[in-house]
Parts: sequence; structure tokens; C-alpha cells
Amino acid sequence: MATERLILRRFRGADAATLSDYRSDPAVARYQSWDAPFSLEKAEIAVRSFAASSPDEPGWFQYAIEHAAERRLIGDVAVRLHDNLKQAEVGFTLATPYQGKGFATEAVSAVLDRLFRLQGLHRVMGECDARNTASAALMERLGFTREGLLRQQTFIKGEWTDDLLFGLLAPEWLARDRT
Repeated sequence: MATERLILRRFRGADAATLSDYRSDPAVARYQSWDAPFSLEKAEIAVRSFAASSPDEPGWFQYAIEHAAERRLIGDVAVRLHDNLKQAEVGFTLATPYQGKGFATEAVSAVLDRLFRLQGLHRVMGECDARNTASAALMERLGFTREGLLRQQTFIKGEWTDDLLFGLLAPEWLARDRT
């Protein structure tokens, strides 16, 4: 998939070092399930797993976000396709130097387009740590509706955290073209 500034593609072995670098940034890892530093060995295992999965089959698939002009990996978009092939969960990670420049919005929009227009999904949900205001704002910008707050839902990195739940339905996404 390509957008104006990005290429969304399957991960490849050469991505491991860059994945390790941006996942090792404490600011990037703060609200994520992994700890920083994220070793090269862990990144190599992750990249092999990402490369072996399919965006059309149930389970997790990770899109590599490549900056088209720089030909550099700058982040990823994760999709967990449900067994019914009609629902999915999305998540996203972007290297710190590329945050706040619209790249995540552009990448997640392209993935949502694929999910709703090509794969025919009915619903996509997102979840984030309630303190992660940037992720919550991104989902709201993309048209997700905040559907709930799960108080002290996740025990991560030694503390209980609240989770925000968001949902987006196909008719809502597809109606964006008409506005």
C-alpha cells in the first residue's frame, strides 16, 4: 500500500535493527507492552513473526511504515483480524522523530481503507492507555467513537492502568468520502 508520503508493506529481515532502535526509545515504549531497551535479538524474532503472518487471515499482522522519500522504516501498524473476518483491532507505533507530523494518521487511514473497502470489515476497534492522549486523539481524528473506559484494566510495567476503548463502523468510515 502506498500513500502520499508512505509505503505500508510486509516486514523484512533488514528491518530488525531499526525496529530495535525505535522500540528501545523509552518515550515510544512507555504505553506499549514491551520494555525498553528492545534488543536486536527480540527485534529479529519479532520481524520473523511479522513476516510470516498474513493480513487476510485471523490473528495479528504488522504493517511496516516506510517513509517513501527516505526509504526508512519509521513505525508500524498492527491489525488483529478476528476469526469472523468482519472485525479487527488496530494499534500503531511511530518513531519519535516522526511523531506529530501526520504520518500515523496517514498510515492508519490507509490500513482502515484496506480493512473496510477491500476486506469488507464491519467494525474496527482500538484500545490505548488512558494517559496516552496522542493515541486517543489520533483515533478520534480518524472518526473512532470513544466507547468506554476500563478502570485499572491492565497491569503493566509495575502499575495498574486505565484503558480507553474506541470503535469505528464501516458506514462511518465509508461516509467520510461524502463529507
